[in-house]
Amino acid sequence: MTIDTDKRAAAAAAVEMVRDGMLVGLGTGSTAAHLIALLVDRRPAIEVVATSEASARAAREGGLVVRDFAGISRVDLTIDGADEIDSTLVAVKGAGGAMLREKVVAAASDRMVVIADASKRVDRVGAAKLPVEVLPFAERFVARALAGLFERVEKREGVETDNRNVILDGHGWRDADPQRMAAAVASIPGVVGHGLFLSEVDAAIIAENGVVTRLERRALGR
Repeated sequence: MTIDTDKRAAAAAAVEMVRDGMLVGLGTGSTAAHLIALLVDRRPAIEVVATSEASARAAREGGLVVRDFAGISRVDLTIDGADEIDSTLVAVKGAGGAMLREKVVAAASDRMVVIADASKRVDRVGAAKLPVEVLPFAERFVARALAGLFERVEKREGVETDNRNVILDGHGWRDADPQRMAAAVASIPGVVGHGLFLSEVDAAIIAENGVVTRLERRALGR
């Protein structure tokens, strides 16, 4: 078994949750790519919205009906990957640069499911970089403000989000409280989004060596 095999196994388990007539949110990244490929193969009677132009393009080229999210207020089910996810379903996302759109679509969804290989399951989030989407106008100011929250802040050079913003990655925040970190980052003028997902995820499907396990928020009593 390989990590890529496990990504596909998690995606396949999530596809079983898709029902005809649904409006499905498609995530962004390597694991979400497996999801899109499986949906293209199975061709359920659904429509989709995408969290990135890349995912929209892959879905459309595969023959899926892609709707413009600008005209959507509610999504039945969103399925997406994660950079890290803990046992309380707090997740870090955004390695693919789409965390703001991913969060908006997740918030609009009746149910948000993360799919991942076991390497993304952690006891505590914070080892992965925390992506922050920033208005180009405020880049230097925000970088200075973020320097007080992280050990190191780096700009993703040559990267522009689909919203035409820049990404600053915060490193070295393992000991920070996720709730406080999210609030501190969001309070900085010029920040338009970040990759901490505190309550958006309803369930996680994790695959390890071909064995798929599920974690449900409702089972956590939260």
